[in-house]
Amino acid sequence: MSISLRRFGVRRLENDEIEKLLEEARIARVCCHNEDGSIHATPVWFRYNDGYISIVIHRESRKARNLKRNKNVTILVDEVRPARMVMIYGLAELDDVDVINKAILVNEKYQTKEDAKATVEGYFKDTDLILTVKPKRMITFTM
Repeated sequence: MSISLRRFGVRRLENDEIEKLLEEARIARVCCHNEDGSIHATPVWFRYNDGYISIVIHRESRKARNLKRNKNVTILVDEVRPARMVMIYGLAELDDVDVINKAILVNEKYQTKEDAKATVEGYFKDTDLILTVKPKRMITFTM
């Protein structure tokens, strides 16, 4: 038996609504596979630009180890009020080129340019990575 969620006021987001949510939302959740097959989910800061999600991750983190082994990744971006959600399925690309400048761009979503630069220079290192995900498939909803 299939129940239509439309009768409960649930619908898919339109393209402009997806873009707006990805630009406005503060936290994304990165979900990847642990070696034993269980799911590892982590809240992160992110930046959406030109169809890509960018996230700074530490090279030695569980996320990095998992994504080096299995590039399949799910990114969940959601908000409670109004209830909106984008679940992005894609393949992880791990980039170690110009990490500091790319990390500053990610942090500028949350901080002034000066504060983002200070945070990145104090916390991140050139040995960290930029996780980039281009969506292969998206599931969305709003109420």
